[in-house]
Amino acid sequence: MNPDILIPVLMGCALLWWIGRGIGWTAKLAVAAVTLAVIAAVLLFERVLP
Repeated sequence: MNPDILIPVLMGCALLWWIGRGIGWTAKLAVAAVTLAVIAAVLLFERVLP
């Protein structure tokens, strides 16, 4: 996997973990799902629109 993608994803996971320590599991899963959807959308648009 390309480090240009892997490093920001890992940093984002660390940030979500740090921020999400005080929230419940349902909220954590919701935030993770939204984050993954945004990442997927950005990657999709990068591949479709050169």
